[in-house]
Formats: sequence, structure tokens, C-alpha cells
Amino acid sequence: MSLWYVLLEKQARRGSYNMAVDEYLFRLAQQKKATFLRLYTWSQPTASLGAGQDASRALKLEECAKRGVEVVRRMTGGKMVLHHLEVTYSVASSEVEIFTSTLEGSYRLISEALVRGLELMGVKAQLAEHTSSTYARSHLPCFAYPARNEVEINGKKIIGSAQKRVGNCFIQHGSIPLVKELELLAAISQGLDASRQERITSLSDELGRQVSYLEGAEYILAGFRSYFGFQAEERRLSPEELGIIREIETKKYANPRWTLERVEPELGLIF
Repeated sequence: MSLWYVLLEKQARRGSYNMAVDEYLFRLAQQKKATFLRLYTWSQPTASLGAGQDASRALKLEECAKRGVEVVRRMTGGKMVLHHLEVTYSVASSEVEIFTSTLEGSYRLISEALVRGLELMGVKAQLAEHTSSTYARSHLPCFAYPARNEVEINGKKIIGSAQKRVGNCFIQHGSIPLVKELELLAAISQGLDASRQERITSLSDELGRQVSYLEGAEYILAGFRSYFGFQAEERRLSPEELGIIREIETKKYANPRWTLERVEPELGLIF
């Protein structure tokens, strides 16, 4: 039985901090053979851009500022996601024996574990079979269409995920909405029409009741444990680690040059 380090965070955080923690765990996984599973949520509405997206083509930046929506850029690819009232998961690992050495293989395994977690909640989900060519070429938000091996319910995407790999090490993180925030998503995004809004769903919509962050996080954690059969060790970030994370946040994820211009900073961190 493998050992996974689990971080189940109870306090909602800013987007720049959340992205910095994920990068820190990804860097740790590159330093030693290990798997980190993190569950977290967001203290305010936050639009995250994929690493290669043009900010002005994906978002109405003035509207974001007007509505108090934080804008960050992920280290992973994919399309814009509006985060807020959701469960977010991230998996950082260098253990190819568990996840395979390919993006598609690890992506599918994680999606199957997420499906298991939703099943435990009483939600019947499945993996999407293909990616729409229209969606692949567009600047639409992540949840406008399911992509291949993403988790959907009757054609509606319920979890949007993205992955980055360096050699045999990867990080994958994804968004699981507790409620829909369609008005805000439509207001800040470019080109999300009414027909696509009807194809967006959430855990509360599918279950017909309110779902809290902690309830959703516990079920997703249970799904990972059931699917992968690992031994979980609670992992807390030390004051020294939090200092490194704040440095990553300041230099990169709270830095407009990275967020808006895609200029990668030199972090110069020592682990």
C-alpha cells in the first residue's frame, strides 16, 4: 500500500496563494518520490487562466476589476475557470508506478477516482469520450464543454481539470463547483452564450440540496482512497514552507507580468 501526503485545507484562501501552494507541492514531488493530494477552496471569486491563454481574449478584465474578481494564471494549461464556491483538488506526484508515465494515463486514472468520489455522494457521473473541435479552438471558459476523459453528467461537465508534466513528475488540479455562478461567469468571460450556460451544472444542482465545501472535500478524498487504496498521512505546511510559498506567490502568482503578460519569473528557490 502506497503512502500519500494529504492536505485537507479548511480555510478558504486567495487565488494567488492557492496557486503558489500547488507549485510548491509540484516542486517537492520533483525532489523526492512522493504523492501529494490537496483539497482546498477560494476566499473570493477568482478567474484562473491556463498557462498559455491570452488574458484579454479569455476575460473581460475591466469587468473582473469592477466585480472584485481576482485574476491568476495557472502553471497548467487549459482554459479559464471561475473559482469560488467549489471543491478544488490537486495531485502532485512522481510515482509512475501509480499513475503511469503519460499525461493521458494519469489524467484518466485521476478522473476515475473523482467519479468514485461523486458516486459515494450519490451522483452518477462518467468520463467524456471526446473533445469538441469547436471548444478546442475557442476561448470559451473551461466548463462550456467537456473534454476527453473529463468528468461529466449527462453531457454536462461537473469537473474541469488541467495537468502539467516535467519528466515523470506531474501536477493535476481541478474544479468541482458546489453551485453555479452563471451570471458572474457570463459577465467576465468572452463569448459564453445562453445555450452553453444551460450545459453547466454543479454538485448542489445534481443532488438537489446544498453541499458544503467540507462535505464535498471529504467525499472526494474518500473517492481517491477507495480507488487508489493508499495509506493517508496528514501533511501540514511548516512555517519555513509557508515562507517559501509566500515568496512564490509574491514573485509569480501575484505578479501582473506573469498573470497578464505570461512572463515567467526566475524564482531561484532552494529546497
